[in-house]
Amino acid sequence: MENINVLINKSRLEKRIDEMAREIEKDYEGKEIVFLGILKGSVPFMWELAKRVKNNVIFEFIEVSSYKGTESTGTVTLHKDIKNSIEGKDVIIIEDIVDTGRTIDFLLTHLKEKGVSSIKIATLLSKPSRRVVELNIDYIGFKIEDKFVVGFGLDYDQNLRNLPYIGYME
Repeated sequence: MENINVLINKSRLEKRIDEMAREIEKDYEGKEIVFLGILKGSVPFMWELAKRVKNNVIFEFIEVSSYKGTESTGTVTLHKDIKNSIEGKDVIIIEDIVDTGRTIDFLLTHLKEKGVSSIKIATLLSKPSRRVVELNIDYIGFKIEDKFVVGFGLDYDQNLRNLPYIGYME
């Protein structure tokens, strides 16, 4: 495995996730929220965020992909849809990283067809320099440069997800 450099350490991650949880609580005061996790990378971020939010949070998952190895294929594929009805619910899409924006764009259309009450987006990382679809992202953990990142759910061919920090590979 190549050398991994720390980009965002564990304490910075935890501090920012705390701040994001407060923002969400303020925006959804007294409301139930559906956290829609995009499998598999969002799971650590979703769990840490949900633990910090005082609202009732329902977990749902969807599996889509647009990457093979380190490159975007340009096509979004739905592998596993939401199991339960989310009609009339307030949904926050939980993503590990927003890169080109294609996956989120696909999901926004998909969720609107399911009749949700509202949709917001929370991402741990955003790479604005790679965006090909303009998006309004409601909650951003960190904006980062165009580096290939791993850890805290982000993977390299399914490896390195369990690192407790965000690293990048040279």
